[in-house]
Amino acid sequence: MSERRNASAPAEHARVPDRPVGRQPEPMSLYLLFAHEPYYPLPAREINTSVVAAASLLHPHVRQPDGMRIHRHLAHGRQPGEIVPLATLTQELGGGAHWDQVGDWEAVVTDLVRLIRNEDCDALSLGLHPIERALVCSGPDSTVRVVDPTTQECTSYGPQDRQAVLAQVRQHLAWAEADGFLWPGDGLLSPPRNRP
Repeated sequence: MSERRNASAPAEHARVPDRPVGRQPEPMSLYLLFAHEPYYPLPAREINTSVVAAASLLHPHVRQPDGMRIHRHLAHGRQPGEIVPLATLTQELGGGAHWDQVGDWEAVVTDLVRLIRNEDCDALSLGLHPIERALVCSGPDSTVRVVDPTTQECTSYGPQDRQAVLAQVRQHLAWAEADGFLWPGDGLLSPPRNRP
């Protein structure tokens, strides 16, 4: 069995084994960022958001054809190296109204988390703070408002704050990929060539 890596943010970096012998680095690819139910690989270490190579959506242990359809939508018109939050796809799909035409994103995310936890693909595993997580779970043009319960003051976080969080995630990803690109898993399905 080949060795896999589950990278985390630099401050929390626990284990990044060497890339298995004979495995070629993946060419720069697209990435999917998604929030999920927290899990705790170590005491007091929360993982609530993950980044995977978009090709992980083509893994045979991800619900199909949903993963392939989400991959096709994610890849359409994007540049290599781009990190695409799931919330961006939701906005592109009419605020979520058209997810049923693409796939069951909740089942796909559940399967991706299972792949990550079983080390069947590489991931950048993050424990984002609540405001950062809310920003990546909101669309690119959304505003997140936070009310301080003691002062009742409202603070708004908008698109620039979201971009700052994504820039920080890009830095963490660059650090995690210093010795090789995120491995999407083995036995990937071939993506369909035409767009529906």
